[in-house]
Amino acid sequence: MFNKVVLIGRLTRDPELRYTPNNIPVCSFSLAVNRPFQSNNTNNDKNADFFNCTAWRKQAENVAKYVNKGSMVAIEGRLQTRDYMDEKINARRYVTEIVCDSVVFLDSKSSGTDDSYDAKNEDNDIDTGTFNNVEDDLPF
Repeated sequence: MFNKVVLIGRLTRDPELRYTPNNIPVCSFSLAVNRPFQSNNTNNDKNADFFNCTAWRKQAENVAKYVNKGSMVAIEGRLQTRDYMDEKINARRYVTEIVCDSVVFLDSKSSGTDDSYDAKNEDNDIDTGTFNNVEDDLPF
């Protein structure tokens, strides 16, 4: 059997770091991943899927320390479903989440005071620097 998830996306909220009663760090965050196609919407909004993620121990502390809302990360982990009893309405609730084995930070935490992220104003321009004619140097 095989249970492996690999995603690249942006955090939809700041990570939430907590500690278990045994003082083990656990960090929860939500990841938005754009779909590789456009919907039939007339306003050309990009479709995205949202995934709840959990990181443990040192990885949890690093996620809470180095990324925030809008940061791009790559995660590798497994899909896990758990359940609990909601005492308020006396019903069983099910939660499906990604338990992260690895979280790679693809950009750093914002050093400015503005922690907001606006996907509509995202620049997709890439600074190529001195690599403008790299095709001429490739051996194939």
